Amino acid sequence: MTRLLLLALVVATLSVSMAEAQRGRGFGRFGGEAGVPPRFPTDADQDGGFHFCRLMYRTVRSQPRGMGWGTDYPFADINYSQRLSEMTRATVSRTDAGPSHLVVRPTDDWLSLCPFVMASDPGTAGFTDEDAEALRAYLLKGGFLWADDYWGPYAWDDFARELAKVLPPGAYPIRELAADHPLFRALFQVPEIPQVPAWQFWRQTGGDTSELGRLSQQAHAAAISDAQGRIMVLLTHNTDIADSWEREGEDAEYFRLFSPKGYALGMNVAVYAMSH
Repeated sequence: MTRLLLLALVVATLSVSMAEAQRGRGFGRFGGEAGVPPRFPTDADQDGGFHFCRLMYRTVRSQPRGMGWGTDYPFADINYSQRLSEMTRATVSRTDAGPSHLVVRPTDDWLSLCPFVMASDPGTAGFTDEDAEALRAYLLKGGFLWADDYWGPYAWDDFARELAKVLPPGAYPIRELAADHPLFRALFQVPEIPQVPAWQFWRQTGGDTSELGRLSQQAHAAAISDAQGRIMVLLTHNTDIADSWEREGEDAEYFRLFSPKGYALGMNVAVYAMSH
């Protein structure tokens, strides 16, 4: 039995449907897909446990199928944190409502306490000079930014320009990750980046996975690394890894096809980010 199959069995056994929100537009910059307001950190959150941190950024442009920083919030964050507590020995911070999850802005002091921070739909993001300076300091001091769920060449180019404000590409170029990179075997063997479509897109199209057709046919992972080779920024492009967490309980076939692979990569990122 492969480790990935074992992961699928564990997740299937423990699966709890926490994703009741419908994917939609119009929530602006103040809420997630369910209209849930952002949960910003408080002093009580400094408890030494793991917190899933989501980056709240300014939305300065639109992208096809893009919805801003709150894409997949908060249920991807909650489900991921729950699975991390089950599949690793990480101590996940909790509240009375369940696993703790936080929303942080680039200039928040709390960012320095995040083991990694996730940016969803980053092709719509715009960083000010202050944002870029704060993110640069976080990354160079050991932080990890994971950008996920952006599709096609235009979103790629737009976010690459924003990242250039943070990490000058002459010194910190974006490079494709080789299949033998340690991140892909940090905990589970991940042979390739899965193309995970939004659950609604997958259902409405009868199983398609490329949300922009020929413009997003191939999912891939790229990264920006420091001088020692440590990944500072992970880019999972033409895929929505977080939907495999958020929508784990929506449909048995969707779960079977995407959630084990999405969780395998997600657990690897946590282990890599917290050990490098």
